[in-house]
Amino acid sequence: MRQTQKLLDLLKIDIPLILAPMAGVSTPELVAAVSNAGGLGSYGCAMLSPEQLTSEAERMRGLTNRSFNLNFFCHTPPKYSEAQETAWQNRLSGYHQEHGVSPQPGTSASRNPFDEKFLELTLAINPRVVSFHFGLPPAAMMQTLKDVGIVILASATTVAEARWLAEHGTDIVIAQGAEAGGHRGIFLDPNSNDVSGQIGTFALVPQIVDAVDVPVIAAGGITDARGVAAAFMLGADAVQIGTAYMFTPEAKVSALHRGVLKSRDAENTALTNLFTGRPARGVVNRLMRELGPINDVALPFPAASAAVAPLRAAAEKQGLGDFTPLWSGQAAALGREVGAAELTRQLYEDGAKLLASAPKLPA
Repeated sequence: MRQTQKLLDLLKIDIPLILAPMAGVSTPELVAAVSNAGGLGSYGCAMLSPEQLTSEAERMRGLTNRSFNLNFFCHTPPKYSEAQETAWQNRLSGYHQEHGVSPQPGTSASRNPFDEKFLELTLAINPRVVSFHFGLPPAAMMQTLKDVGIVILASATTVAEARWLAEHGTDIVIAQGAEAGGHRGIFLDPNSNDVSGQIGTFALVPQIVDAVDVPVIAAGGITDARGVAAAFMLGADAVQIGTAYMFTPEAKVSALHRGVLKSRDAENTALTNLFTGRPARGVVNRLMRELGPINDVALPFPAASAAVAPLRAAAEKQGLGDFTPLWSGQAAALGREVGAAELTRQLYEDGAKLLASAPKLPA
């Protein structure tokens, strides 16, 4: 049974449309534009320091008095041997020599899991919504958030993950189809690089809707009104959209990345662990082509990024995205350059019109 009104009431929003929380792309202006248009703006906080989180939240509060969502990662800090780090650096050594750069220690990666400090800051900020990727924080942290009335969202990439989330206190489940850009929210088998079993949105959403008794948000490959309408036809209570918002002026996306998203190159995406150590969808570039998008030598998340970082910096100085994680969903070609507030309203209104005009099947 559809639970859209329950979702709207929980989130205190007007329309069932959620901005995907994209770490590194999020800005207070983007969050506020979506929230002020009636949807739920989300900020990806995984790459923020505690001080940055406080500062960005203050800016969001100054731009909107509507609900917004703070998103955090729930990964376990990686453990790996010196031999593993050496093997990863050796795999990239030819590129380091080509660009005249040196690899950095794997421990310098800048993606932080949700911990007691972030819990303390979140309570002080008191957002309406907090969402998690890669599972959930410990039960005590979850209860602390819920005790002050914060609504909890979390991503599932399989039906089993959705059931687990619902059983462990998640108020709303995000069904993240394989088409989605950025990191897969895989958490029941976090050490596996086998993404062959990842499920597409059209197959995943109705199965999760049938499997859990909480509202379900569809995510993955939804970039225009047709995708919005399709998600609701599948039984979703709301949609979460990321790549489409990367075209907006409010998003923090480099000129290089924007250029790729607007090019035919964006038609070719793949799930890769080369840039961070966990599977994430991005536009195929030189590193992915030459090493293969999934490589078991890559260090575990998020340590793999350190050895790639100097290569990325050197190539970007030449205007090249050879070593840049060009995150994108599978439907970037449907994106349009328009303001975030206008995009929010158009996606919802045009999606609703499509649903209302859907042809009836013959008796």
